[in-house]
This record gives sequence, C-alpha cells and structure tokens, in this order.
Amino acid sequence: MNHSEIKIRWKAVFLQQCLLLLTYVAIVLEAVPIDIDKTKVKAEEQVENAKIDNPDTGLYYDVYLRQVIDVLETDKHFREKLQTADIEAIKSGKLSKELDLVSHHVRTRLDELKRQEVARLRMLIKAKIDSFQDSGIDHQFLLKQFEHLNHDNPHTFEAKDLDMLIKAATSDLENYDKTRHEEFKKYEMMKEHERREYLKTLDEEKRRQEESKYEELKKKHSDHPKVNHPGSKDQLKEVWEEADGLDPNDFDPKTFFKLHDVNNDHFLDEQELEALFTKELEKVYDPKNEEDDMVEMEEERLRMREHVMNEVDINKDRLVTLEEFLRATEKKEFLEPESWETLDQQQLFTEEDLKEFESHISQQEDELNKQALELQKRKEELQRQHDHLQAQRQELQQAVQQMEQKKLQQGHPPSGPGGELKFQPPAQQPVGNVQNHPAGGSQPLPPGSIPVQETAAGSDHVQSHP
Repeated sequence: MNHSEIKIRWKAVFLQQCLLLLTYVAIVLEAVPIDIDKTKVKAEEQVENAKIDNPDTGLYYDVYLRQVIDVLETDKHFREKLQTADIEAIKSGKLSKELDLVSHHVRTRLDELKRQEVARLRMLIKAKIDSFQDSGIDHQFLLKQFEHLNHDNPHTFEAKDLDMLIKAATSDLENYDKTRHEEFKKYEMMKEHERREYLKTLDEEKRRQEESKYEELKKKHSDHPKVNHPGSKDQLKEVWEEADGLDPNDFDPKTFFKLHDVNNDHFLDEQELEALFTKELEKVYDPKNEEDDMVEMEEERLRMREHVMNEVDINKDRLVTLEEFLRATEKKEFLEPESWETLDQQQLFTEEDLKEFESHISQQEDELNKQALELQKRKEELQRQHDHLQAQRQELQQAVQQMEQKKLQQGHPPSGPGGELKFQPPAQQPVGNVQNHPAGGSQPLPPGSIPVQETAAGSDHVQSHP
C-alpha cells in the first residue's frame, strides 16, 4: 500500500470522526512492528477484512448517521477529495459541497436514506402526539426540532444535509459526556434525597440504626485495593499481566497497543480504552455487594477514559494513534503518576446543590399535583354530566309510561315509539271495506235486519198492518 492510499484511508477515518466521533471504518495498514519474542504472546485469531460492527454512539439518529457514512465511502471521487481536505474544511462545511460531484447511484441512495429518516421522525412525532391524544398539530413544524437534516426539502439529500449532519453530530457528541455527568449527579442527589426522606418516616431508634448501617456500607465500599492511575505504566502492566497473561517484565507499549486494537484499525477508540479499565474497576465494584453501585462504576469508567483522552489524544479527534500512545509513554506522568481518586473520595455535590435539586423536585411535584387535581375535577364534571343525562333519560321514560297508561284508561290503544298503533281493535274494520247499501235497494238484507229510513219524513209513509 503506497503513501497516498494510506493517507486516503486515514482521511476517511477522520471524516467519520467529525461525523460520528465514535464510529470508525476498518482501515488496512501495514502491521505494527513487534519488538518482543512472539512465542510469549498469546496466539490471536484475526480474520482479514472482517466486518466489525461499529459501536452505537447513543445519538437518536445513530443508524442514519452510519448509513450515510457507509454510502459516501463507496464514492471514488469523494474519497479522493479527502486526500487534500483538512480539519477546518470538514468542520466548516467546505467538503460538503463536493457532494454535488458524487455519482448518481450514490445520490439516489442518499435520497432514499433521507426519506426513510424523515418518515421515521414523523412516525415518532405521531406516536408522541397520539399518546397525548392531540390533534391539529403541524408535523412539518415539529420536524424542525431535529437539526441533523434539512426539513425544507424532505425528499433529496443535498450538500446542506451533509453539512447539518456533520455539525449536529460533532456538537452532540462533544456534549455527550457532559450530559452524562449531569445525569449522574442528579442520580446521586436523588439517592441522597430519598434516603433522607426515608429517615424522616422512622422513629429515633430506627433512624440511628439506619444511619449506622449507612456509614458501615460507605466504609466497606471505600476499603479496596489501590487503584492505579488510568493510563499509567503500572495500570497498563497490570492489564498486560492479568488480562493478556503475559510476563510483566516483557511489557512493550507497541505490542500492548496492537493487542488492544481490537478491530485492527490502528487506533484505540473510546470503547477500546474503556475496556482497559475493567481490572481497576473490579477492585472497587462488585455487583454482588450491597454497598457497590454499578451506575457509579460506569461513571468511574467514563471519567477514567476522559482523563486518558485528555492526556494522550493530542489532536482531539477522540482517537489514539500509535504515535500518540508511544509519545504518552515517554512522559513523566506515565512512570510516576499521581494517585487516582475514586468517586467515593470525591464530593459529588454540595448541600446547596442538593437544596436546589430538592426545590426543583418540589416544584415538579406541585405541578404534578396541580395536574392531578385538574384531572380529578374534569372527571367529577364528566360524572355529573353523565348523572344528569341518566336522570333526564329516566324522566323521559316515566313520562312515556304515564302517557301510555292514560291512553289505556281512555280506551285508546297504546302507541309505539313513532305514535303508530301497536294493534287494531277487533271490532274495527278498515274504512275501505265498508259498503253502503241504501234501503229498498236490490241487494238483500241479512236475516233479522230492519231497513233504516234516510229521512224523518219518510217515516210518515210507513203503513201498519193489522
């Protein structure tokens, strides 16, 4: 592999770091020279060109970010532009303009990825809105809260999209550790708040017992072996001996770097660095112990990694190269480090911090209580409306029953809901079937029937027979 090809490969990794900062592409470089006897090193099974899953960055658009990177890596022109691109060109967005020159196939694939991401965000917004049963919401306006793509054009992937993706990922990942520290501080203050609230519910004797138990657990937790300074020679030699199973007298920084470059990309990323601190953390934390909090262990791991990155990562790209690693081993701090203070030796928050936190909790509780009261009032109002409707229905039913009873008493047949008769009286016949037969007509009368005279004058002509 010639120098230009190596440079292109390195530029590709740097672009991904500006985009992702935690996602890396496997790069094929010449093997790092090993200076010790290889027979003392454990045999490693390495698969050439094996695809290694990139770690999740924790960003809500992590999948979209990695897919865009993978597609851009397939374009030859874009990769060539990386050879002359510098840090500022990438961060400022100048490199994003090269997107106009990539192949049609790449642009089509990027368009498809963007449409999928927009659809995903819309679905998330809809699910959130549906959970609150709201309506009449402007989805397009809500989409603008996501700053990693251009929502004015939801169909095609343009240079502005790449620029926004780079800036959003860079900003979000730079603030990621800070956010985690803030959340951990809140976690610790909540623990203390709940402990104190629980003590208030106890009588004096039980309160003393709980306080005594609490102090005993704190003392037990702090009673642990010495924790080596992260990134120091003592700490790395301990990993070399206990994790790698090698002779500590044969410790070699180059070999150590090679062994712990798990994905063989010739960088130590943040996940690979954090893995180096497991042995140190096991000295302090045990998931089986009541006094050991695993959330605190992960915070300890994060702080160790941050410390090593600040000391070793010269160009602040969140990757440690072999050159940076070897340069760090030449420093005085590597051979004679200061003692490392674990979390139990530090003050994580002050009483003022706790009071402010409790005040915030109190405000939240008041707001929740207010909302609960409003919901209760609404429930009671709905219940009153329901009861009122039920009463009206009963009154209507009673009025209908009374009307039916009156009709029956007056000799009228009961009527149905529409006023129609429920049945025909037996003596009543339809008017259309009645036939009038005038007296004296040719139609014979039934036996026993007497003809009726139509007028009173006609009665004077009736003759009597003795």
